[in-house]
Amino acid sequence: MNLRQKIDKILEVFLVVIMSALVIDVVWQVASRYIFGNPSSFTDELAVFLLIWVGMAGAAYVKGKNEHLAIDILPDKLKPVNKNRLLIFINILIIIFSITIMIVGGTWLTYTRFQMGQVSSALQVPLGYVYMILPISGLLMLYYSIDDIIKLNKEIKNIK
Repeated sequence: MNLRQKIDKILEVFLVVIMSALVIDVVWQVASRYIFGNPSSFTDELAVFLLIWVGMAGAAYVKGKNEHLAIDILPDKLKPVNKNRLLIFINILIIIFSITIMIVGGTWLTYTRFQMGQVSSALQVPLGYVYMILPISGLLMLYYSIDDIIKLNKEIKNIK
């Protein structure tokens, strides 16, 4: 099993755990509100935080599987070499986005939330932990994009 497969497996398990926690949280929220008549005070906030983590980690996962939403009319019409060159260019754009917005911006956001001592209202969790998924997801997308570029370059050399 190579590094990419190991990362994929860890992400799969992590996403299943987080998604399961989200489902349990929402079920408890509905049950406590409508069955017991006493809504839980923390479930709304926890659901939002879990949804953020599922969304960002899920985005990295689908990038790694190359199953993200894409319009593939142009690549399908290109010759294999040009298609691979286009996919390399797209991965370079993803790298730029991952580094500038997710890694640098996410690290700054996480750091400043910890420095300002901001905590969530219901759970009293430092908000830095909530935003920590941004740079983590950015690093994963960066890794996947670099790995994809290496594979695409090898394919171009094999085609020529």
